[in-house]
Amino acid sequence: VQLQASGGGLVQTGGSLRLSCAASGSISSIRALEWYRQAPGKQRELVATISSSGSTNYGDSPKGRFTISRDNAKNTVYLQMNSLKPEDTAVYYCAADTVEVLDSGITVGRSWGQGTLVTVSS
Repeated sequence: VQLQASGGGLVQTGGSLRLSCAASGSISSIRALEWYRQAPGKQRELVATISSSGSTNYGDSPKGRFTISRDNAKNTVYLQMNSLKPEDTAVYYCAADTVEVLDSGITVGRSWGQGTLVTVSS
């Protein structure tokens, strides 16, 4: 699975951005899509996940301000970010958890997109 993230940029505190991540390749193997972020000097943290059935889960920091969604027809996952704060500044990565059933067995994997930078100015 290949992932292409886009939509990052510079926004003022309180503003909004929508990130997109388009998936290609073995789409049928995708079980969940996720957004992570990594701020300078910090570990990568989970922002949100959405399963193939549409159920969602959020990390503690963005809860209530961010919304993850997916458009299966476009093979795209979105992250709507509202009420942005300077501490939301980070590189945002999309990821796909995959399961492939092959003759040789089951392969579980994770693919990563290239990341898109979000900068929130105070």
